[in-house]
Amino acid sequence: MATRRSPKLDKKQAVETSLRLLNDLGLDGLSLRAIAKELDVQAPALYWHFKNKQELLDEMATEMYRRMTADAALPPDLPWQDRLLAANRALRTALLRYRDGAKVFSGSRFTGTEYATQMEEHLRALTAAGFTLPQAVRATTTAYFFTLGFVTEEQGVEPLPGERREGYDVAERAERLAEFPLSAEAGADLFQDYDQGFEEGLRLVVAGIEARYAVPRGAA
Repeated sequence: MATRRSPKLDKKQAVETSLRLLNDLGLDGLSLRAIAKELDVQAPALYWHFKNKQELLDEMATEMYRRMTADAALPPDLPWQDRLLAANRALRTALLRYRDGAKVFSGSRFTGTEYATQMEEHLRALTAAGFTLPQAVRATTTAYFFTLGFVTEEQGVEPLPGERREGYDVAERAERLAEFPLSAEAGADLFQDYDQGFEEGLRLVVAGIEARYAVPRGAA
């Protein structure tokens, strides 16, 4: 006999609960069983909406993206460099709101077509500035991959703002690496001041795109 849909559960409610639990449990601890318990339903009820955990992660990533873009419209005449900077700053901010936020995004497939609205705007702005479409795609994805990778490493040290994992004490690390003075000193840049590190790294990426494709600021 087929399992009947639980009247207590809808897809949006399940996704919102999953995002809330993510901050408490992290990605590894987030299971369909734990979500069902929080929702006070039987685990099989979730399978009406999600065949497996990856489908749930796809919906979670999509909802994170919706929240990020809800009030993030960029002016159509914004120079392409500023567009890439603003879009990726917003992405990092969105990912940092959730424990393992970058890991949830990695490999997830957005559902629906809502994501294409912003994608179309970015590609149109870059091609209008002189990029070919393949160049525009490479530029946007390179900046995106930098941001995703940066935040993945950042959250490996600071899972949530103000929370720091054991084993990443910079002074203690410097003592262990006393025989390698440059590597020891590098810890201050590697494992703290993430805001500054992200901003500098993102600007390096954008400058590299400009140098590689020779599309200057304000080109149209």
